[in-house]
Amino acid sequence: MGVIKVENIRIFANHGCLTEETKIGSDYRVDLVIKANLQTSAISDNLIDTVDYVFLNRIVREEMKIPSYLLETVAKRILIRILNENKSVNKATISVSKLNPPIGGDVEMVTIKMTEKRKK
Repeated sequence: MGVIKVENIRIFANHGCLTEETKIGSDYRVDLVIKANLQTSAISDNLIDTVDYVFLNRIVREEMKIPSYLLETVAKRILIRILNENKSVNKATISVSKLNPPIGGDVEMVTIKMTEKRKK
C-alpha cells in the first residue's frame, strides 16, 4: 500500500447557496490523498500500474466546473469518479476549501473533508 497526495489544486468555480456566489464565482483549493497499491508501479516503472496525477487533476477540474450549492456535493462526485475510473484506488480523501468565503467576517477559508473507500 502507498499514498499519493495531490495538494493545493487551485481552481476558480461557481459554487454556493447565494445567487452572487454562483454568478461571480470564487477561488477554491482542493487536496487529495489517495491510497493504492504502489508496489507494482515501484517495480515496473510503468504509468499504467499507478494512479496518474494528471487523471486525478482532470477529474477535480471537470467536477469543479459543475455548479453546486454545497461543497459536500462536489467532493462526493469527485471521490466517486476516482473510485469508479481507477480500480487500483482503495481509498480517497478530499478536502475542498472555499477561499475568502462570504460569511460576514475575516475568514481565510472554509473546508470540508470527506473520505470514500472501495466497497469489496
